[in-house]
Amino acid sequence: MLIHPQIDPVALQLGPLAVHWYGLTYLAAFGLFMWLGVRRLQHEPFVSIRGAGAWSRRDVEDILFLGVMGVILGGRIGYCLFYKPAYYAAHPLEVFAVWQGGMSFHGGMLGVIVAEVWFAFSRKRPLLQVADFVAPCVPTGLAAGRLGNFINGELWGRVASPDLPWGMVFRGAGDLPRHPSQLYQFLLEGLLLFVLLWWYARKPRSQGQVAAAFLCGYGVFRFIAEFFREPDAHLGLLSLGMSMGQWLCVPMILGGMGLWLWAGKQPKFK
Repeated sequence: MLIHPQIDPVALQLGPLAVHWYGLTYLAAFGLFMWLGVRRLQHEPFVSIRGAGAWSRRDVEDILFLGVMGVILGGRIGYCLFYKPAYYAAHPLEVFAVWQGGMSFHGGMLGVIVAEVWFAFSRKRPLLQVADFVAPCVPTGLAAGRLGNFINGELWGRVASPDLPWGMVFRGAGDLPRHPSQLYQFLLEGLLLFVLLWWYARKPRSQGQVAAAFLCGYGVFRFIAEFFREPDAHLGLLSLGMSMGQWLCVPMILGGMGLWLWAGKQPKFK
């Protein structure tokens, strides 16, 4: 049985300014997106697009800026609507109290979709082309975020068997060993999804299939990880014994499958 190392959430203190590890993982996520996005420009079909529709480093920078806004606003609003709607309806000003914590991946994803729609509309590019560009660059950022959750000792897993070699006791979660579900998500939704999606995107695909693969892949991996993650205390398990995270993954998986099948009937990128 392991003990969570109880890492100080403050990575660096500069007078009154405290730099938190979680904030640094967000910076790492955005930096990785920029690094991967520039390399994605060398992949087909983007490297072959010429003229007014050609992709450039400036496009990556603009998508990143819009994506950051989408992640922060969508993640916060999604958490308030999906996980504590009654509380925030009664305390609407606390929606802006982001320092109290509370972000939702699914809300952040919806925020990124809105950002992609805006970018596609403003640049007169097909939305699915934009989504296919972005999708493979996202999982490493998710991995960074889950690492931040682990450092903070939050979003821990369900109680594990005492025989589990990597079972871990988390501060504030009692004395029983638990699954380090943050690391499960780091490996599944982050590293494994990145490897699979980056490989998948390197071959010619019909427009929309890369984005569809992300929706399906993340949905499936998150659904699996939720079996090991402690449900939110104020929600518990919902219908069919599934957590809120699992229920939010269902439309992702179904939507991804539908998009992949529809896109497969369209011409492949040349």
